[in-house]
Amino acid sequence: MVRPASRPAPKDPQRIAITGGAGFIGRAVVRALRDRGDTVLALVRDPRRAQHLVELGAELIEEDLADVNRLAEALRGADVVIHAAGSYRIEIQKADRGAMWDANVGTTTRLLDAAEAAGNPRIVYVSTVNVLGNTHGKVVDETYRRDLGEGFLSWYDETKYGAHEVALQRIAGGVPVVIAMPGQVIGPGDHSEIGAQLASAAAGRLRYVASADMGVTLVHIEDEAAGIVAVLDRGEPGRSYLLAGDCIRFGEALAIAAGAGGRRLPSLRIPDALLRAMIPFGPLVGQPHLREVVAASVGVTYWASSQRAADQLGYQPRSAETAIRDTFGAA
Repeated sequence: MVRPASRPAPKDPQRIAITGGAGFIGRAVVRALRDRGDTVLALVRDPRRAQHLVELGAELIEEDLADVNRLAEALRGADVVIHAAGSYRIEIQKADRGAMWDANVGTTTRLLDAAEAAGNPRIVYVSTVNVLGNTHGKVVDETYRRDLGEGFLSWYDETKYGAHEVALQRIAGGVPVVIAMPGQVIGPGDHSEIGAQLASAAAGRLRYVASADMGVTLVHIEDEAAGIVAVLDRGEPGRSYLLAGDCIRFGEALAIAAGAGGRRLPSLRIPDALLRAMIPFGPLVGQPHLREVVAASVGVTYWASSQRAADQLGYQPRSAETAIRDTFGAA
């Protein structure tokens, strides 16, 4: 939930354009905005696959985010633009890297070009805590800068870092961008691998536990959406706001999910050393991209503090345990 903050939200309904509204996080943001009476223009690639947004009361604009001039026309007159579109997937094939780069870096560049051309007075870019990289067991904040000499953890990691840098460059140029940085979001409609493993643990279908020491910041989708709306309302242009949850180990999260479903975790644990040793044999066991999966999970912590968002925006998500139980308790 979000507590009242010192700077009040706009009193009058706003006209808000959003990309990525049909996605997991975007849909929740659209719902939150419509619930309070804002007009929402959802820019979607295929309106036929976004009818759920119509049911929420959003207006659909068919837009593939490929042409800056056309995109600028679609954004013209919006009080706020939210850019939440992007591509999230680990295990990316080399042949698909160009498409993911364009989905994350290319669309962000064109969207910001278009918003600047349209004269939109406020732009919210939805980034991710992942751009901070492996925090090596430390809980960091918005001032933290990763060591680029360590390389990137995945192609997704590299493309989202690139898109984040584009947003920072525009901020340096005076464009009114404010950045929201979600943690690992869970809840109904989550199709991530972490969400799938938590669901399997709750349902008693998990066959083994791997990457138990990976550090995650789990936040419920409703709290994440409320946080993004708070960034929209009260975030200071030029600043970034981490919108994460509790910092816990993945093995602990799995145990909570199993307990929420009345189950126990399987006794089989795969040590990190064994996972690393299995990398060359990934293709033989149906995991051709095991190297990237291991690099993005084994021995990695994505830990960050949301204190700035708590102090300045009133952001206060439910605990990780409550978020897990609220998501998987009925499993």
